[in-house]
Amino acid sequence: MFFKRGNELPCAPVKEVSNKNSIMAAEEDRLAKAFENKIIFLTGGTGFMGKIFIERLLRDTEVGKIYLLVRPKRGKTPRQRVIEIFDDLLFERLKEKMSIETILSKTHVICGNCEELNIGMSEEDRQFIIENITQIFHFAATIRFDEAMKKAVLMNTRGSREMLKLALECKKLELYGHMSTAYCHLHVQFLLEQPYDPPADPNEIIAMIESMPDEEIENQSKGILEKLNLPNTYAFTKSLAEALVVEARNKHKLPVLIFRPSIILATWRDPIPGYVDNFNGPIGLMLAVGKGVARSMYCDQKSYGDFVPVDIAINALFISVWNFYTYKNEDHFIIHFTSSNEIRLTWEDMAILGKETIQNDYPFNQILWYPSITMTQYRWLHNIRAFLFHWIPAYVVDFLLQMLGYQPFMKKAALRVDKAVEVLEYYANNQWDFDASIQCLFKSRLTPYEEEKYKVNARGISIRQVFSESALGLRRYVDKTPDSMIPAAFRLLKIMNIVDKVTKLVVYGSLFYWLYTLILALIGGANIPFTILKLLFCIFAILI
Repeated sequence: MFFKRGNELPCAPVKEVSNKNSIMAAEEDRLAKAFENKIIFLTGGTGFMGKIFIERLLRDTEVGKIYLLVRPKRGKTPRQRVIEIFDDLLFERLKEKMSIETILSKTHVICGNCEELNIGMSEEDRQFIIENITQIFHFAATIRFDEAMKKAVLMNTRGSREMLKLALECKKLELYGHMSTAYCHLHVQFLLEQPYDPPADPNEIIAMIESMPDEEIENQSKGILEKLNLPNTYAFTKSLAEALVVEARNKHKLPVLIFRPSIILATWRDPIPGYVDNFNGPIGLMLAVGKGVARSMYCDQKSYGDFVPVDIAINALFISVWNFYTYKNEDHFIIHFTSSNEIRLTWEDMAILGKETIQNDYPFNQILWYPSITMTQYRWLHNIRAFLFHWIPAYVVDFLLQMLGYQPFMKKAALRVDKAVEVLEYYANNQWDFDASIQCLFKSRLTPYEEEKYKVNARGISIRQVFSESALGLRRYVDKTPDSMIPAAFRLLKIMNIVDKVTKLVVYGSLFYWLYTLILALIGGANIPFTILKLLFCIFAILI
């Protein structure tokens, strides 16, 4: 049984009566009306969640216009970047409904950067936002767990403060939506849908970062995190940002919704199954395992994480915004987008499902070894395995590539894999649970049609299918491998399976032969120290 459903952390009883039996038309979409004719300002629109949100707004609502804050990047203007985004397969379903010209007419690009003061906007653009915007959604953030302290503070914390300053000036603003994370208050094992005190004063941290030299900031960042008992700059700066939003709500009556999604996965269904555009979190780990690069992980196999497909998180956002307008309950302003109250998937289950998916459904091309991963709660054992199965093969392959005149790449790949696994370690060795009372209350107000269209429950979702479509999405959208190469991937997988089994046969055959000679040596009274050394090596080999 890979997951348990519905009996661990049930939704809290709600006092309000569901309106599913209301007299309104069965297929009326009330949620879409929350965005009808709204003028939206969105940051982070070029990111994973931002793209899904834009696509859904344009396809399912009569939104007035979407203004996107985008910075120039890699020699491309903000407008060029947005046009390229609309060329993505993600928007093919939308293009069946409207032309690219209509899509571009409903979106407008504003040049800016959340790392800069005043979010890098021109005064003209700023005034336009102040005079016209009705909804703001702040998604922009650096989501790298190992981000440098300065960049993380400027982007995640000061960027949020600058957005709040702008929002407080907006004359027509009805809603400010802030994308936080369910993992921003890690000292709380059972997180409620309520504010928590930040680990430090956000304004003091911003002032410190602005005044200190870069080198001094990085020298002190590790000590700051250790003192606050925080694993990374992401959790630190997102908790500070959330505190600023709460302060703006309490002090200045800013109409706020704070969204706390857990770990975001590939799309489940909308607009296409399995869409993903990044290597972050478990998605990157799945690719590394599928390529035969990652073979060991330090984690508590029996603990579970909380994961949400990105389209289901966006569904939850739509539900939250509609509830905000319809019920106007100011106490319900923090909403968890989590799944562990319905589905609990242990890290061991994930490894088994991932392995089955890669081996049976969609293997990867250009694999270095037969896909498999072992998990252990002992760091020393993981370190040994990583040395043997990550680093030694990397150096050997790079040496052979150099001898053949090719550019070596495996050491860099091994370093990236080790970093990717390392940033997950804290979360894989600790466990959190999340209250979902407000989330459940909001869901109870949907009609059957809305409940299906904006699905946020686990009914009818096959975890095995989610993994399978995620693997296919990784092949298509991240690894950029055409489906026509899947048969070749299966052939390579069979070859590497034989290589793996032959290698194990040789290794374990040699090991048993050594044990046999060891027993004979002990019986014959051979050199005792050397015999003990051989015995210790055999025990070590069995553990590995």
